[in-house]
Amino acid sequence: MKIWQKNIEVNKDIESFTVGKDRELDLQMAAFDVLGSLAHVEMLESIGLLTAAELDEIQKELKNIYKEIEAGEFIIEDTVEDVHSQVEWLLTQRIGEAGKKIHSGRSRNDQVLVDLKLFFRDRIEEMVHNSASLFQQLVALSNQHKHKLLPGYTHLQIAMPSSFGLWFGAYAESLVDDMEVMLAAWKICNKNPLGSAAGYGSSFPLNRSMTTTLLGFENLNYNVVYAQMGRGKTERILAQAMSSVAATLAKMAMDVCLFINQNFGFIKFPDELTTGSSIMPHKKNPDVFELIRARCNKIQALPNEIAMMTTNLPSGYHRDLQLLKENLFPAMTSLNECLEMTAYMFQHIDIKEEILADKKYAYLFSVEVVNDLALKGVPFREAYKIVGETIENGTFEPGIKVNHTHEGSIGNLCNEEIEKMMEAILDQFNFEKTKSAIQQLLA
Repeated sequence: MKIWQKNIEVNKDIESFTVGKDRELDLQMAAFDVLGSLAHVEMLESIGLLTAAELDEIQKELKNIYKEIEAGEFIIEDTVEDVHSQVEWLLTQRIGEAGKKIHSGRSRNDQVLVDLKLFFRDRIEEMVHNSASLFQQLVALSNQHKHKLLPGYTHLQIAMPSSFGLWFGAYAESLVDDMEVMLAAWKICNKNPLGSAAGYGSSFPLNRSMTTTLLGFENLNYNVVYAQMGRGKTERILAQAMSSVAATLAKMAMDVCLFINQNFGFIKFPDELTTGSSIMPHKKNPDVFELIRARCNKIQALPNEIAMMTTNLPSGYHRDLQLLKENLFPAMTSLNECLEMTAYMFQHIDIKEEILADKKYAYLFSVEVVNDLALKGVPFREAYKIVGETIENGTFEPGIKVNHTHEGSIGNLCNEEIEKMMEAILDQFNFEKTKSAIQQLLA
């Protein structure tokens, strides 16, 4: 029987429709369900709802189930509705009556909430780690290739000289802002909803501060109604942070697809990292970056998908919320894969030398010539007119050097300052605190 079932047999079609993909997706949360239960039962013993002997028995078996999950031996059986039911059923089968007591003071609603918060924390840590690794790689490439110039574009027309130092560094700094947004999502996810029960609290004297500490949360979702209302909102905020990272990757992937094109020819990759054509033997296609672009554009749609699934829901729990997992869980996996693949591809990037020696890029230096005249005392608007006339009559003579010295320019990338910004943000996640709490819970 389901944990909510009375004495009425549930229609099989209704059961199949309402369960949907929950069993498959819940497997990803199994370890976190056990962690939530470990904290909950320790709290139950502290308020007299479990004996010390019962607590010891329950903790030992929950830790055994956790080990089975880590070893890949845990399954959610077809006759069981979800991961929460499976864990409770296993516990009751193995230790008897004590296993039936672990649901005291909680509902499946707050059990799901805490599982999701713990799961999201874990996935955020993975996304932050992958973003930080790519960031360091981009900074290193920026420093390595800072003297190599390439065209800068506006309106996709050649505009002014840029450099690979600027190009790589721009996406590094973009990731800094992305991590600011991810930090906000982390702070939302790092609040404990456990003890809110079905969204209206419990008549048991629960110690919610205790489970907050045990699970390494930074704070509580204090108001029990808001704890339940936070479902959907938490997912949307996390999706927005993911969308920010995805936007950076998608734009960078588009640049790569342009730069690898023969009409640009600024970069290339080894043949084994590109794909070919079934009829054109010369083709070396950037399929990896095209897929990164498409995947990340899909992730950028995720916040709106979640918003549309939760818009105009009143307070309290609604089954609509179950479907959020189907959109969010695969997106987290996809974003991590895109981060990892981008980093892998950039390990093998080959950058062309002396790109701007080609005469077709001569007009890139028109602003440099205008500025040189202005530095010699010619009013800027007059200098602009003089250079414009030489371009029109075909007598323009470009310089071939740039002398940009201000902060964040070709000659002064400020990568060290950008690294300091990233370091300051990453330190605020304080992943070690959450890891330490979980390790103590499993000890």
